Amino acid sequence: MIPITKPFLPPIEEYSHFVKGIYKREWLTNMGPLASQLEMDIKDYLNVKHLLFVTNGTIALHMAIKALSLTGEIITTPFSFVATTSSIVWENCKPVFVDIDKKSLNIDPKKIESAITDKTTAILATHVYGNPCDVENIEKIADKYNLKVIYDGAHAFGVKIKEKSIFEYGDISICSLHTTKLYHSVEGGLIFTKDPDLLKKLSLIRNFGFSDFNSFSELGINGKNSEFHAAMGLANLKYVTSILEKRKILATQYTKSLSTLKAYIPEWHHDSENNNTYYPIILESEELLLKIKSELDKNEIFTRRYFYPSLAETLPYIEKQKLEISHDISRRVLCLPLFYDLTLEEVHFICRLILRVQNN
Repeated sequence: MIPITKPFLPPIEEYSHFVKGIYKREWLTNMGPLASQLEMDIKDYLNVKHLLFVTNGTIALHMAIKALSLTGEIITTPFSFVATTSSIVWENCKPVFVDIDKKSLNIDPKKIESAITDKTTAILATHVYGNPCDVENIEKIADKYNLKVIYDGAHAFGVKIKEKSIFEYGDISICSLHTTKLYHSVEGGLIFTKDPDLLKKLSLIRNFGFSDFNSFSELGINGKNSEFHAAMGLANLKYVTSILEKRKILATQYTKSLSTLKAYIPEWHHDSENNNTYYPIILESEELLLKIKSELDKNEIFTRRYFYPSLAETLPYIEKQKLEISHDISRRVLCLPLFYDLTLEEVHFICRLILRVQNN
């Protein structure tokens, strides 16, 4: 059996080293020493100004919307994980969908401006599969209309644009450290901002809004994470470079082996390098996708239609709409297995099965 993904786990003795310290200190949560160390170590690794380690990426989105005091309409993408949209609705704002670019699969900046109204307060864009959005044009639009910008970079750990971290763009960026991600802390998330005042506000929000032991300065939430999750994050961080290298080897082999497949892969940002957090293919037709998926399922090779269906068409708590490109791509995109322990032999096997379906 080959799963769609598999979590990277460090040597157990390395994780146990951190756990023994937790048992000795008996400090389990509430931003203990390991959580604080993880924040500093990730900050150094990514070379960013400020970040907070939080419960998960979804909570990070909620915190971002709350910290920026957003109301009214937020322009966003229909081609993303459900948390991108549900966080907007949960915070009593209205998601306004803008269609995607068929090459990058990211929100299309050329279509944003026509969606702006007097109720628009922000743009929440997703770096789909870690692929950077057109951040320069989005920033120009935001500046022109005095809008805030949040980037959902759940998949974008380690991604840069011209050697600058993707998380340095926008008013706030977030990242997921969920176990399915190439770098994880089992459960966890990161929230980034360059603004020190905004960072302070986010820090207060993360801890129920406490300003001291007996008073509050913000409407807060329990957005903290535990020492055990921080321990996994610390144990895994030293392996990120080798994880990225291995995933690049596997993705390169997929691309080479599937060169005759009637499909294409998303066009990556020209000033950035792919972190290969996923390997998506956009098939010629949904019919071909379903045939390939069925054949792989029979061989216990599991894929994912990620993201399907388009969020604009499926969520019961928003007004449904059909956006042409998102609708089309979501029906034809399939993510293939990609994880650290996957072997080149397994990639060859997967590709042979795929091509056999196409050629029969």
